[in-house]
Amino acid sequence: RPHRTELYEDAPSACWPIVYSPDYNITFMGLEKLHPFDAGKWGKVINFLKEEKLVADDLIVQAREATDEDLLVVHTRRYLNKLKWSFVVATITEIPPVAFLPNFVVQRKVLKPLRTQTGGTIMAGKLAVDRGWAINVGGGFHHCSSDKGGGFCAYADITLAVKFLFERVQGVSKATIIDLDAHQGNGHERDFMDDHRVYIMDAYNRYIYPGDGFAKRAIKRKVELEWGTEDTEYLQKVHTHVEGALNELKPDIIIYNAGTDILDGDPLGGLAISPQGIVKRDEVVFKAARRRRIPILMVTSGGYQKRTARIIADSILNLHNLGLIDKELATSGAQDPKVAQMIRDSAKDLAKLSLQ
Repeated sequence: RPHRTELYEDAPSACWPIVYSPDYNITFMGLEKLHPFDAGKWGKVINFLKEEKLVADDLIVQAREATDEDLLVVHTRRYLNKLKWSFVVATITEIPPVAFLPNFVVQRKVLKPLRTQTGGTIMAGKLAVDRGWAINVGGGFHHCSSDKGGGFCAYADITLAVKFLFERVQGVSKATIIDLDAHQGNGHERDFMDDHRVYIMDAYNRYIYPGDGFAKRAIKRKVELEWGTEDTEYLQKVHTHVEGALNELKPDIIIYNAGTDILDGDPLGGLAISPQGIVKRDEVVFKAARRRRIPILMVTSGGYQKRTARIIADSILNLHNLGLIDKELATSGAQDPKVAQMIRDSAKDLAKLSLQ
C-alpha cells in the first residue's frame, strides 16, 4: 500500500494548476553565479505572469518539499545517503565550491530547493490528471536516475511523478515522456529501461552531455539533432515526431520536459532556436495533447540564459491566449475543449440576450 503523502492532497479548486514555491530559488553567498544556470529563473517566471495578471500568489498551487519517504518511491537509500556528502552534491550540481561547505548548509541552500521542485512535479502529476493540464514552474531533472545524479539534477522528479501516478491514481497505466530539452534525458531513460508502460520520445543535440549510449536503448522515438539546428527544421521534426509518438500509443498522461536550453546562444545546448520557436514548440505539444484529450504535465528543465524566464512566461501566456490552458476548463476536468467552447459561447449569447 502506498505511503501517505501530503503531495497528493487536493489543491484548492480556485487555483490554477500552476505549481511553484519561493523555495525553488537557489540564492546564497553568490555561489549560484558560479554556474551558468540562472538560479532565480523560477521566481522570475512567476513575476512575469503576475505582471501580466495571469496569476496571483493565492491562485497558484504552493509546492511542498518531497520527503525522504516520497523520494524512496524511486531512489535507493544508498543514493540519498550519498547526498549527505557535500563533494557529491558539488559534482552533481557542477558548482565546485559547494564541496567545501558544511553539509547542513548544502541541504538547506541547494538540496531543499531541488526537493521542493521535485515535490512540485509530483503534485503537478496529480493535478494534470484532475484538471487536464498542469505546469510545474521548476523540475525536469532528467539526468537523475534512481541511484545516480548529474547535470544539475539531484532527484529523479520525472520518474517519481510517473511512479506516483501508476501507484496511486486509478486509470493511469501508460505514460509518454516527451523530452525536448537540448540534452538527452538519460535519467528517466535508465529508470524506465524495461518498463513497457512508458513511451519515451527524446529530441536532443547528439554531440553534447550526457552521450549515454546505454540509456538511449530506452528511447522509443529518438530525434538526434545537429549543432546549430534552427527553427524551421526543429519545429517540423517536433511536430512530426510528437504526432507519431501519440499515434503509436495513446497514453493516460504526457510528461513534457520543456527545456529552454535549445535557445540560440545557450552555452551548453548548442542549438539555435529563437524565442518565438520555443513558444511555438510548446504550442505544438499542447495542441497535440489537447486534440487527443490527454492530460499533460509540463516541467521547465534546462535553460541557462538570463532571457530564459521571460520566454517561459511568454509561452505560458501564449498557451492561455490560445485556450490551450485555462482556468474554467481546468476546474472542470479534462473535458472536450469543443464542448467547453460551446458552453462559453452559449453563456455569452445568454448574456447578450439578457442585455437586450
